[in-house]
Amino acid sequence: MLTLDSVSVTRGGVPVLDDVSLALGRGQAVVLRGPNGSGKTTLLRTVAGLQPPAAGRIEGAERVAYAGHADGLKASLSAAENLRFWASAFGTHDILPALAAFDLEALADRRAGEMSAGQKRRLGLARMLVTERPVWVLDEPTVSLDTTSVGLFAKAVSDHLENGGAALIATHIDLGLPDSRTLDVTPYRARPRAAAADEAFL
Repeated sequence: MLTLDSVSVTRGGVPVLDDVSLALGRGQAVVLRGPNGSGKTTLLRTVAGLQPPAAGRIEGAERVAYAGHADGLKASLSAAENLRFWASAFGTHDILPALAAFDLEALADRRAGEMSAGQKRRLGLARMLVTERPVWVLDEPTVSLDTTSVGLFAKAVSDHLENGGAALIATHIDLGLPDSRTLDVTPYRARPRAAAADEAFL
């Protein structure tokens, strides 16, 4: 469903990760690990098509739904209106399962701008369900979530996998996902390149 073949990525023109390869099939999850600044976000943004890879090949990007650090919400719209907007953007219609999965039914008519950080995060993650895309790419999705909400998110991902979806997730939390494996990006960190003035002596 998603394949990375010797992918290298940069941030602001500076090499970050080199030669990353992985294959993600139906019902599988890969959890990215690594210290802050190691390149997880840059890799996920590249997989999501927000920037091109510096080298290598990505197959299956058209199947991806991405949730990053921003919740992707319009403050003046209600929870239901936000989900309807995203459903329309992806050519889908039913938002009720997404509201239920993240315990948002009672907040359906509340404006996003009036929600707490945790509620906004739940609503932002509910967007993944209405996209109906088979591959979820998620960057630190549990930020601002309490223990109960983390459980809701983990169940949503688990259900997605059971239904034949796949997930690529950067998180430091053990979500207890079946058929998941871990990829530490640390070994793929790019070596600093020599400055032009130094290359003359190499």
